[in-house]
Amino acid sequence: MKNTILTLISVVFIGTYCSSQPKISDTNLSISDKKSTLETVALYKKLHLLSSKGILFGHQDDLAYGVNWKYEPGRSDVKDVTGDYPAVYGWDLGGLENNAANNIDGIPFNKMKQYIEESNQRGGITTISWHFDNPLTGKNAWDITPKSLESVLPNGANHEKFTKWLDNAATFLLSLKDKKGKSIPILYRPYHELTGNWFWWCKNNASPEEFKTLWKFTINYFQKKGVHNLIYVYNTADFKTKEEFLEYYPGYDYVDILSFDKYQYNDPLKDNSFVENCQNQFRIMDEVAREQHKLMAFAETGYEAIPYAKWWTETLMQAIGNYKISYVLVWRNHGWQEKEQKMHYYAPYPGQVSAPDFVDFYNLDRIIFEKDLKKAKK
Repeated sequence: MKNTILTLISVVFIGTYCSSQPKISDTNLSISDKKSTLETVALYKKLHLLSSKGILFGHQDDLAYGVNWKYEPGRSDVKDVTGDYPAVYGWDLGGLENNAANNIDGIPFNKMKQYIEESNQRGGITTISWHFDNPLTGKNAWDITPKSLESVLPNGANHEKFTKWLDNAATFLLSLKDKKGKSIPILYRPYHELTGNWFWWCKNNASPEEFKTLWKFTINYFQKKGVHNLIYVYNTADFKTKEEFLEYYPGYDYVDILSFDKYQYNDPLKDNSFVENCQNQFRIMDEVAREQHKLMAFAETGYEAIPYAKWWTETLMQAIGNYKISYVLVWRNHGWQEKEQKMHYYAPYPGQVSAPDFVDFYNLDRIIFEKDLKKAKK
């Protein structure tokens, strides 16, 4: 199975670089940015083809810190357990809007850039979110003061401020280069968990048309600034119907991947609602993905402290079921005590109760980590 995956990826790289068109050949998919770089088109095609073979595993802030360590070169809790890095690395731009040196999780942006470039060199893939501050109040992303989103739209009171924030992001995104000086493709996940009610951009703070205007303006503005290395990920929180999932959807031409975030909170041996809810949402999203010709992802998930020993091969795999998704990403391992921040983690470390099961998860034919991607580039 692993050899099949590697052969498939190699064919993708050879085939994609023969064309300068963003159309994904032999499929009905086409990337939304018609000026996407060749490398970005190559990644999108690779994700599409791989989704029929397996699921890439991802971890937030994987290289920056873990349980009882921080900023140790080459280290990763995932690698400590499996001997391999994740295939997908998640990072966040929160803080960039204020020209901060460090992001919302305390990671210096210069280190983040280094980690993104290092993992790309190994064959890893990067996804980025942005917990930016409330532009109306100056408080954090979780401040849901009414009309916050409205204030950044064209002609809004904070529109000029917001475009400067986007300028900062564009500068950072364009600075991400491989060793040949080419822009590194990024899975960009703006305004994530939009169907929730806890961020200033969520649906409780905007009409569908206002949100769609914000989304489209953001994408158009980035492209106007010359940013053509982004694959755009539409990311909801909970939804119960197809209509709810699509209510704020900005349209086929502005989205490349469909996804949702869903976390486990209850004991899976006593409460199967996590699996049931994920299956319902995947069923709905799969229908939309087929109609829209889009890829799917499980953009954020996890079980804090992973107290159930078989969570990986049983609960998580049951939650995904037989649906074809490009990747699944678990949240960060904030594994040190600092001020009043509590220790929490979503991937195991050596000795953690779910670590043996995580190795079994790693060895599943359907699960893809970085070594598979790294070998394919040779």
